[in-house]
Amino acid sequence: MCIISNFQELFEGYYFCQAQREDYFQRAKPYKDHPTIARMQTLAKELGVVIPVSFFEEANTAHYNSIAIIDADGTDLGIYRKSHIPDGPGYQEKFYFNPGDTGFKVFQTKFAKIGVAICWDQWFPEAARAMVLQGAEVLFYPTAIGSEPQDQGLDSRDHWRRVMQGHAGANVVPLVASNRIGKETIETEHGPSQITFYGNSFIAGPTGEIVAEADDKTEAVLVAKFDLEKIKSKRQSWGVFRDRRPDLYKVLLTMDGNL
Repeated sequence: MCIISNFQELFEGYYFCQAQREDYFQRAKPYKDHPTIARMQTLAKELGVVIPVSFFEEANTAHYNSIAIIDADGTDLGIYRKSHIPDGPGYQEKFYFNPGDTGFKVFQTKFAKIGVAICWDQWFPEAARAMVLQGAEVLFYPTAIGSEPQDQGLDSRDHWRRVMQGHAGANVVPLVASNRIGKETIETEHGPSQITFYGNSFIAGPTGEIVAEADDKTEAVLVAKFDLEKIKSKRQSWGVFRDRRPDLYKVLLTMDGNL
């Protein structure tokens, strides 16, 4: 049985990136001997589960939005650093985080080979495809997303879900997205900023179908079972990887589409 827990992005406290405040850098800690990671190693071993652990990483003069992958025996399998860093009202992450330098990675856990990316990464199909090309059998996206402080009428929830359902279906893998709930207000340099996180965490199956979902207000534990060998056979026979044409994709390596 594959048992993997997926916490939200930066779950140790409130989402501090609503504001640009230098005192919030004090929340960052080095990866080595990180107390939350150590606690989760103990918990993973105790419960026999795999736990991706989101944290604010200090690496000498650099800072990253990172995630450590803890195997079911408590082993730390390494880290992934968030690649795509957003910058907009309420989500001012470029003030705090350097762009990740790990590249997209997969981790061989006790139960499955998993790919883990972080929040804004989930909007980029290239990230999902890169992880599955490396053998990821399940994709995980810890997330912090909700209302837009500059436009309270903008609700990206359904768009957010459909994009990731597309990743699952296009790559024929299950996908797990875990998001925050509730309102968080932070004092910024321009006054208070508030985000209402819209939750709706979900698990999608290998054709993009929703197999488990939470609501936008209450904490929930979502559970789904998948036969990964059966899904592997489906992925192989469906041909979406067999028929790829990498020689035609060089345009993806450009910013403006000009080769």
